[in-house]
Amino acid sequence: MLNFKTAGESHGKGLVAIIDGLPAGVEVDIEYINDKLARRQGGYGRGGRMKIEKDRAEVFSGVRSGKTIGSPVALLIHNRDWVNWQEVMAAESKVAEDGVKDNELSIIKDERLKRVEKRVTRPRPGHADLAAALKYNTDDIRNILERASARETAARVAMGGLTDCLLRYFAIDIVSHVIQLGSISAPLEREISFAELKERVYDSPLHCYDKEKEKEMMEYIDKVRQAGDTLGGIVEIRTTSLPVGLGSHTQWDRRLDGRIAQALMSIPAIKGVEIGPAFENTTLPGSKVHDEIFYSDETGYFRKSNRAGGLEGGTSNGQPLIVRIAMKPIPTLYKPLQSVDMETKEPFKASIERSDVTAVPAAGVVAEAMLSFVLAQALLEKFGGDSIEDIIANYQAYLDRINKM
Repeated sequence: MLNFKTAGESHGKGLVAIIDGLPAGVEVDIEYINDKLARRQGGYGRGGRMKIEKDRAEVFSGVRSGKTIGSPVALLIHNRDWVNWQEVMAAESKVAEDGVKDNELSIIKDERLKRVEKRVTRPRPGHADLAAALKYNTDDIRNILERASARETAARVAMGGLTDCLLRYFAIDIVSHVIQLGSISAPLEREISFAELKERVYDSPLHCYDKEKEKEMMEYIDKVRQAGDTLGGIVEIRTTSLPVGLGSHTQWDRRLDGRIAQALMSIPAIKGVEIGPAFENTTLPGSKVHDEIFYSDETGYFRKSNRAGGLEGGTSNGQPLIVRIAMKPIPTLYKPLQSVDMETKEPFKASIERSDVTAVPAAGVVAEAMLSFVLAQALLEKFGGDSIEDIIANYQAYLDRINKM
């Protein structure tokens, strides 16, 4: 079964993604993966960290001569900012003092002092800070915020770029676009082709299709930045048409909609997921919600609408997948909210860490990666094999069968 893990801290040496279960023979496009990483770092409203880091993935294992070899693939992303945090984030618990010169000893003591000075004791509302510090019995919230940071999602994007390389063989593509930022909405007013949507979105600093709304959003971001505040929003993720039959109705944990929702909700600050116009559908009678089924000799089974968002009974139904995610405003504020110092128990304004005004466009890129992983996982479960050639053969045999039904 396809799975992945990430490791690394926000200001540590770097990030690692390990992907296990990919078949042998998949062509790995490292420049494509790096382009995805650059897209995650872009977007109007990002903070100072994006000016420091220029993420690039390095293949550590599992790839030879440009193709996967069936073993786990490890991808590394180095943190450039590590050079400024070496003393604070050092893995060693202490540095031996025996035999060092006086001038070297003063440097060692200075490094230890820096670690103490960088200790965080004031939890920020809306973050993992307080709950996780209590859970893991630490008096330094830095141990929490370093891993809880959305910096970890860079490793997920690299992983998703790799699973995209697999999905290419089956003409499956994914794109996200911002349909709301704060109170400004920019939904698609008409049905457009996937290619047109992708072209427009990739040309937008906010990953927004609507140029007029994009201008409003950028002006709004500037105002919010001046106020020291942050913004959330809604992102829509679309795919090209999926094959019928990914996922299953037979068990709760095989339902594709449930798996997609869990994967997307795991992204930091994502607090809502809908497939198709799910919440709007609740306001309509069933006769106006469910997609009627038609048949023709030329196209086989088809539908004239897609209010199900491409999924029925936990299974892909052959239409494009449409998913929306809601992102709360980033909780790290430059006008910090009220909190309590864990050490003194005195009220204080929460700690300020370097932050963005909004990361909604970037969240869409992370969502593309997570959706790519879930779809690749479901595809391998359905058409599994140890090499890409075996999987393609299984896939084609399946299409031949269902096209006769």
